[in-house]
Formats: sequence, C-alpha cells, structure tokens
Amino acid sequence: MKVDRRFVMAGAAALALPVPLRAEAATTLRAAAAARGIGFGTAIGARGFADPAYRALIERECAVVTPENAMKWPALCPGPDRWVFDDADRIVGWATRAGMAVRGHTLFWPRQDRLPGWVANYDFGTKPIAAADQMVGRHVVTVAKRYAGKVGSFDVVNEVIDPETGSYRDSVLAKASGNIARLVALAFQLAREAAPKAELAYNDYMDWGDGSARHRAGVLRLLEGLRKADIPIDALGIQAHVTAGGDAAAIARREREWRAFLDEVTGMGLKLVVTEFDVDDRDIAGPPGQRDRAVADYARAWSDVLLAYRPLTGFVTWGLSDRFSWLDGFRPRGDGQHKRGCPYDDQFRPKPMRDALVAAFGAGAAR
Repeated sequence: MKVDRRFVMAGAAALALPVPLRAEAATTLRAAAAARGIGFGTAIGARGFADPAYRALIERECAVVTPENAMKWPALCPGPDRWVFDDADRIVGWATRAGMAVRGHTLFWPRQDRLPGWVANYDFGTKPIAAADQMVGRHVVTVAKRYAGKVGSFDVVNEVIDPETGSYRDSVLAKASGNIARLVALAFQLAREAAPKAELAYNDYMDWGDGSARHRAGVLRLLEGLRKADIPIDALGIQAHVTAGGDAAAIARREREWRAFLDEVTGMGLKLVVTEFDVDDRDIAGPPGQRDRAVADYARAWSDVLLAYRPLTGFVTWGLSDRFSWLDGFRPRGDGQHKRGCPYDDQFRPKPMRDALVAAFGAGAAR
C-alpha cells in the first residue's frame, strides 16, 4: 500500500530505497530522539523480560521503559486485599539500574473488560458512591506512592471514552459512582498527592484513522473538563496503534483532522506523549521486505506529524521486536503470516521502520 510522499519529510529519498538488514545501527533510537529533547522507549512484558538479549537491546536503544501489563490493576491487585508487586518491581528495578526512566501504565482503567474480576462482582453496599471512591482511591494511592520517585510519568486514566459514542464508557464502577467523570478527576487528584513530581497523563487510542472523529471529540471534551476544573493533568498519551494503508487523498484528510485535534490539545497547555506506537500491516500484501518498506513509510508519515509539535516529550513503542509484539494476537493477517509492526524483526535485526524513526527524529522540531 503506497503512502503519499508529500507526507514523508526530509530523508524520504533515502528511505525510498530498500534498507539492508545489519547487525549494528549507526546511531541508537534513544540518541536520535534525545537530540530533539524526546525520551524514546518501549514497553516490555514478562516474556520479553525473560530474554537477556532482548533486555540488552532495550538497554542500548531506549531511555524509557513501560511495564506492558505488570502495573495494570488486575496484575497488581488480583483480590480485594491481595497485592502482587513482584513483576512490576523487577521491571522498575532493572530499568532504574540501567539508567532508564519508567512510565507507569496504568493507575485506573475503567473499562469493564479490563477491571479485575473481583471488582466486576463487588458488592458496593448501601453507599456505593463512597465505596467506589474508596476502591479507586486506595488503588491509585497505593501504586503511585510505591513508585513515586521511580516512575517519572503515569498513565493515570486509560481509555475511559467509548470510541463509538464519544461518551464515557459504561462499567460497574460507572454505575456505582453515578458519575465516572468524578472518579476520573479523583484519580488525577490523588495521583498528584501521592507522586507530586510525576507527569500525569490521560491515555487513549484515538488516532488519525477514518471513523475516529467521535473518539477524538470525546477525548477533547474530557480534557477540556479537567482543565476547566483545575484537575492536575500534564499530558495526553497517544497510544498510536496505527494500521498502515490508505490512498493519498485519505491520508491527506486524516492529517488535516489529526493536526486540528493536536492543535486543540496543545492549545490547552498539555504536553503530548506517544505511548504505545506500532504499525499493523494486516492490510498490506506481499513478501516481508515489501511490507517492511510500506510499514516504514507509514511510520515516517505518521511520526513526522507528531514530531512537528514541540510539546511532544516522549515516544514509546509497544514492543521493540516483532518477537514480543502483541499484534499477531490482535486481528491476525488473513494469509497467516506474522505481522511486522516493530522497529526490529523477530531475530532482533533492525528493519526499515527503525531507520524511518531515526530519520523522523532528525527532521523533527528542535526543542
């Protein structure tokens, strides 16, 4: 699938040629991003963490690490009075020793299917509002306090906006509290008190794709409401699980709409953080090399837009290598081939996408 070259900025001529795989890259992703004042990093899960070669790759290429699942509510708190910090502590400890910053993902994810099972079946009693406040407040404070000073940025609230309606998602917590917006505000307030020096972000997967206008509008309403109420929020986390594809006209329209959205967000005084970047190639046909080229071009086009915004402070991929990517388990390709949406392949060899990101950082706005 061809990407309009108008949206690929400086370095496009070099990127148009096949990029050979090589054992070592001339510069690291962390260095390329740091030259623009941006922290580059990746998420790591339990499988990846168990691989010393993968950890070494991340230590070389990254300045930031996000625990992929280890810091989510079901992992940390599998029972109402049971806490399990082992996996999260291991990742935070390793990252700290290696000189990498840590992003905490996530303190409050009020999607019904992402809550711990015990929350879904919880008896909120005769005072459900107070019970919901206490439940959410205890979790946010416990986790934020534990990692205060070690985690530099928290996704305080994750995916509370329904992409289909642009309104708040329904859940057992929404029903108990009677007003999920109040719980969202409470989470930010308590996170600030528990970790006063951490960056606090709202994180969601609205993007420049077709059909996401309602989602973007809902996120803007949420952010505007938090700002007007003087709730402590510093940044918008942009998940950026993007799907490659679309003709030139479609991409031009997406870019216009996306820039308008980003202008609104930054106009509120909020920073931007790319928190979960990868490129789904399920709609791209052809052999791996051809798909890699298309993924790289799309990644460059998308990244160029974000990197033009000076309030962008971080750029985190959701996996550095295809070996540990979540993408194969999410709407698999029809031809049965593995998806190739990360900067490195499953043998930890750099792909054109990696070089596209290095070039995009080099062409990004100075900070």
